[in-house]
Amino acid sequence: MNQQDFLQQGEGREEDKLTAWNLFQQAYECQMNGKLDDAVKLYQNSIDTFPTAEAYTFLGWTYSFMGQLDEAIEECHRAIETDPDFGNPYNDIGAYLIELNRLDEAIPWLERATKAKRYESPAFPHMNLGRVYERQGDWMRAIDSYKTAVTF
Repeated sequence: MNQQDFLQQGEGREEDKLTAWNLFQQAYECQMNGKLDDAVKLYQNSIDTFPTAEAYTFLGWTYSFMGQLDEAIEECHRAIETDPDFGNPYNDIGAYLIELNRLDEAIPWLERATKAKRYESPAFPHMNLGRVYERQGDWMRAIDSYKTAVTF
């Protein structure tokens, strides 16, 4: 996502959107540098300024880095409430459920991600479906999911 895409989301003051974007960028930098507590605060500040599905999703991703998968899933649900067309949080919920070994629960979330209207990484849910099917011993479906993933 770039700044222009971020600024075009939803109703709100341009100034608030720009501030939220800058906070989001700072949060992402902290997250990538392992400063997870700082990243959480900055994502929350971005959301408080102008809530976006991206900020909720990335806040959830940060929680997942911290091993807080239930909190990560909660943030993904908030992202979906904010923008049901954004595919990342559906995939992320599925991925977190895989980590929790709740494979059957993960499948519908990953399938929803494959149908999302707005998703920058459409191969991910297919890869994750492949992981689920592989762990379940459903080799043909796993192979089909992996084959689909490599077409993106």
